[in-house]
Amino acid sequence: MGMNATPALQRYADLDRRLLAAVRGIHILGAVAWPASLERRMIADYAQGRFALPEVNYRRPDLAAARAELAAIEREAGDGAAAPTDALGDYLRRTAESWRIAAEMLEAVGTGGVTAPSIALYGKPGDVIPGSHRSNLDAARYFVELSDELGADLLADDIRVDIPSATLRDELASTLDGFFGAGVIAVELDAELTAKAAAGATRIRLRDGTCFSEYDRHQLLAHEAYVHSLTALNGREQPLLASLARTSPRVTATQEGLAVFAELMSGAIDIARLKRISLRILAIDMALNGADFVEVYRFFHERGQGVEDSFHSAQRVFRGVPVTGGAAFAKDNVYLSGLLSVHTFFRWAFREQRMDLLRYLFAGKLALADVLSLEPHFADGTLASPRWLPPWMRHAHGLAGKLAFSVFINGIRMGRVEPDALSASV
Repeated sequence: MGMNATPALQRYADLDRRLLAAVRGIHILGAVAWPASLERRMIADYAQGRFALPEVNYRRPDLAAARAELAAIEREAGDGAAAPTDALGDYLRRTAESWRIAAEMLEAVGTGGVTAPSIALYGKPGDVIPGSHRSNLDAARYFVELSDELGADLLADDIRVDIPSATLRDELASTLDGFFGAGVIAVELDAELTAKAAAGATRIRLRDGTCFSEYDRHQLLAHEAYVHSLTALNGREQPLLASLARTSPRVTATQEGLAVFAELMSGAIDIARLKRISLRILAIDMALNGADFVEVYRFFHERGQGVEDSFHSAQRVFRGVPVTGGAAFAKDNVYLSGLLSVHTFFRWAFREQRMDLLRYLFAGKLALADVLSLEPHFADGTLASPRWLPPWMRHAHGLAGKLAFSVFINGIRMGRVEPDALSASV
């Protein structure tokens, strides 16, 4: 924070530093991860038809000190001065609260006590979509049924999965050096990674020993690099709130939704991808209603996924919770719910002629509500506008065209469309 900071802004900067220090030892995905050796052994057994419930041992962290400090930050941030600075205090209060809930969740790792806080952070399949009477579960069923009707298998016949992880690493590194600057983002291989890829501010990891498709390459750029890494780097440019460089639990839905939306805008998504993230929501619902790990594995396998992918998909549902049924780690709920919310936000901003809000969304790790509440602080320079924007956001006319079409076409009710009318219209 600069020398000209007001006492109120300096107070928020101090609280933000305390927040980052308090959460330094909270690593959500690391705490619920499964050993790679267990995965390899179980996948080999499942491939031979030997099904047994995995036995996973977790190390339960002691986060009492972190929880106490986060609770103190919540109280102090909520006692801030009156408007206009109270939006900053509310951001800090909500962020501290979400980290405190995450700490409580991790202290229950390995038990069904993970379920409730994970739902508080990430939502659940039955949550209603904003602006709709339908739920995430309804949307998931729709995309799965549509994919099945179109005959879109999870691994289409014309997709070649033949790019070795080392080759893709070199290709991505070259592309990212050209976009962000040489050496800004490292691309590395990681044999312990559960997902095929993961991204931080300055590092993208690929699961070693895995082959990728050209489609995967485009998706990694659009999703991981040009959203997850980009927003983290922009967050590091913030002069007041350094926490905007780190994904707090409460912004996960927006950030993952934005990343999937980026796939949509850049042409790096297809119906099979939507089916995949939709199946995860159906699987979470199954687990919450009593399905165990083997049942969820079979659910994925019967819907077209291979043994390894089915295992990893089921594993995502049961991270940190008992595998016997009735519990779930709800994080995968955010991909579809976040996509729907972000898509609606983009359409709303276009209708209101607020393209500036869309740019602010990339200024750090923000939730949609933050973009609206913190807008005055972007406007007056307290918060920095994004240094980098994804390629598809740089071309405002192209984005506006896609959004304009989306806003208009949404008014066409497919249930009222008759084939004869279509024939007569051309």
